[in-house]
This record gives sequence, C-alpha cells and structure tokens, in this order.
Amino acid sequence: MHVDLTAIHWLYVTFIGIIILFLILRRDTSLVCLAGIFLLGLVATESLTSSVSILFSSFIYAITELLSTILVISIIVSMSKALTESGVHQALISPFTRVMKNASLAYWTIGIVMMVVSWFFWPSPAVALIGAVLLPVALRVGLPALGVAMAMNLFGHGIALSSDFVIQGAPKLTADAAGIPVSEVISASVPLIIVMGVVTTVTAFYFLKRDMKKGLLKVESVENDSKTETYLLSSAQQKWMAALVFFLFAVDIWAMIHFNLQGGDATALIGGTSLIILSILSMMGHKSKGFEEVTNYLIHGFKFGFRVFGPVIPIAAFFYLGDSGFTTIIGDFLPKGSNGIVNDLGFALAHAVPVNPAVAGVTLTTVGAITGLDGSGFSGISLAGSVASLFATAIGHGIATLTALGQIAAIWVGGGTLIPWALIPAAAICNVSPFELARRNLLPVLIGLVVTTIVAIFLI
Repeated sequence: MHVDLTAIHWLYVTFIGIIILFLILRRDTSLVCLAGIFLLGLVATESLTSSVSILFSSFIYAITELLSTILVISIIVSMSKALTESGVHQALISPFTRVMKNASLAYWTIGIVMMVVSWFFWPSPAVALIGAVLLPVALRVGLPALGVAMAMNLFGHGIALSSDFVIQGAPKLTADAAGIPVSEVISASVPLIIVMGVVTTVTAFYFLKRDMKKGLLKVESVENDSKTETYLLSSAQQKWMAALVFFLFAVDIWAMIHFNLQGGDATALIGGTSLIILSILSMMGHKSKGFEEVTNYLIHGFKFGFRVFGPVIPIAAFFYLGDSGFTTIIGDFLPKGSNGIVNDLGFALAHAVPVNPAVAGVTLTTVGAITGLDGSGFSGISLAGSVASLFATAIGHGIATLTALGQIAAIWVGGGTLIPWALIPAAAICNVSPFELARRNLLPVLIGLVVTTIVAIFLI
C-alpha cells in the first residue's frame, strides 16, 4: 500500500543526513540524535511537554532493548579481569605456545586464538588475556611486535567483533534497526565474514612477510614482566580452573546447538556461565574477601560496558524510531497504512529512483564505513540496519545480507582495525604506534571490503 510521506518522514531523513555528515567530520552524534528525537516528537504530537518526555522514554526503550547485550558484555569483562588477576588466562592460552614454531605459525596461531577468545570474552579484554602470554613467544620465533598487533587486531576487532556469533551484541543492534530476527543477520553474515576475514588476513600476512624479507620490519625486544607477576591462584589451581572454564563454555556451545538457543537465550546462557566462573574465581582467589571482590569485579565490568554503550544509547534511541519503536515511544501518529518510517521511505525510494543490488551493496558498505569513523564501531551500526531496511524494501529482498554487510563495514572500520584511537588496546600491549598499526591495516581492510561488497551484491 502506498503511503504519502509526511513531515515526520522528511524530518527523519534530514537527521539521518546530518548524522552521516557528523560522522564524516568525526564529531559526536549524541546531541544530533537527541535533537532528532525531540523534533520528531514535537512534529508528531504538537506538544512541547510530550516531546520532552519522549526524550526520556526513548532512552528507556533503547536501554530495555540493549540491556541484555550491555549486561553480558559487562559481566564478561568482569570475569576477564578475574581470569587475569588469578593467572588462569595463562593456563588457558599457554598450550598454544607450543604450536608457534616460526613467525608464520605465530601470526596464524595468535590470530585464531584471538578470534575464538574474542567471541567469548570480547576483543578488548582478550587483547590483555592473549598479549601478555603470547607476545614474548612470538618475538622469540621472529614475528615483529607489529605483526602480533596486526594478528590480534584483524582477527579480534575485525573478524570476531564483526561476526559476534556468541554474545550477539552487534547482530542485535543491526537486526533491531532493520526489523528482522537476530538469527537472520547471523546466517546472512557467515559467508560475508568468511570472505572478509580470509581476504583481509591473507593480504595482511602477505604484506607483512614481504616487508620482513625486505628488512623493513625487524623483531624488537619488549619488556615483559608477566613471569614475575604474582597471581591469586597457584599453578595447579590455574590449570584446574582453566579446564573448568573450557569445559563450561564447551557445554554452552553444545547446549546452543542441541537446544537451538539463539539471540537472548544464547546471551543469557553465556552471561550466567560467566557469573558462575566469576564467583568461583573470586572465592578461590580472595578467600574471605571474595564476597566484596565479586562486587568490585562487577563494578569494573559495568564501567566498561556503559563506557562502550554510552554513545550507542542515544543513537539507537533515534533509529528505533524508524521502525516499531515509533509507536511505542511516541504513539500512533504515522499515516494510516504506514509500515514504519523506514519501510515507507523504502517504498517511496523504489518508485523514485532505480535501485538495484549493486547500488544497495555499495551504499551499505559506504554507510557502514562512515558510521565507523567515530572509532567505536557500534555507535552507528543502527544506521546501517536502518538503511539496509530502506534499500531492501525498495529492491524487494536481501534485507539480511544488506544488514550484515553494513555491520561488517562499520565494525571493521571503527571497531578497532583502521581508526587510530580504536587501535590503542592492541598497540599498547605490543608497544607499537597505533597510527603505524592503522597504516598497516588500511590496504588489507580496504581490499577485503571491496571483495566482500562484490560477493554481497551476488548474494542479495
């Protein structure tokens, strides 16, 4: 059914344009989103008091939608800190050091371990867990510190964060904005993640080996006092706890497959398991003070979680208005027969300009990359989901693939592989320049995005 576009629709489009402009200029978009929410409420309700209340209501809606994601990430970071302080992280990672016989094996081993660990522990904590143990080993077998940083960065903040198969934070944000189930985004992202990951990491490895042969990269020694660090648990206790952690998460994976747990159910399982591990580690490591230390670990995790998602909440609140969130937050003020702002715009776009998979694919990659310029990777992926819904409506199909493509582009650019200020965790642990790391990642990531976009166009 054709729906005439109203002032609400055009105002929404205007603010999407302003948000994109701010992202290009590397300016924060929170205030723009607040202004957009307020004006949409004012135009719809024609009430000043209602539009002011809508600002707060939109935050409640966004936090409610994102709460499980914020919680599980916060809990996992809390557990990661306990793993590090207890020394269990060494026992978890050290078996892989026996595989690292040369620089090539070190690159791929660190990368694959980083990817798997990041799926469960989130990339930033995983950098600390892995870097402290595997960096000295990699240097001894001839892999430069910059190569270690690249491996952790591309596999962790690139492949793992953009796929996010276990915690499912990124797919939830984009799926909600696109108005489709999380499982559809995850399924559609699998081939694109494989293409992006293989092309980018292989290209980066080729350039790394080429420059090592030319003598442009040399192995440097870095200070590492991890061996003298005092941990809360003994060596034997660390090994037992590492085995328990591995077993519990293996059971989680089995349960997800056997009981077909996805989305919120999978998130809840991982979160609950992490809380159990955190509690055990706290009591074993701190004895009678464990009751208080559990709280301290949780505080640490929640600080991290809300620091990461603080910029996301106002942006998500604005983009939720493009779909079912409008009726819930503002009320039934859209025209009769409307399917939501984004869907209405998609139908209008289909009648106004020729839209095809090629145009849609290139646009989603561009929009995703632009939203990543703020360096968080997450703050703008709601925009990618919203634009994917718009183009898919115009084309008539391909919404999951377009959503996954926008998610991948946004996180690879902003999640920690290209923007210098997002590279700091990996650069710091390896004692290399984040700007040099970004320069090294630039060409492989761009090549990967081009190839992935082409593949996505054929899949739409």
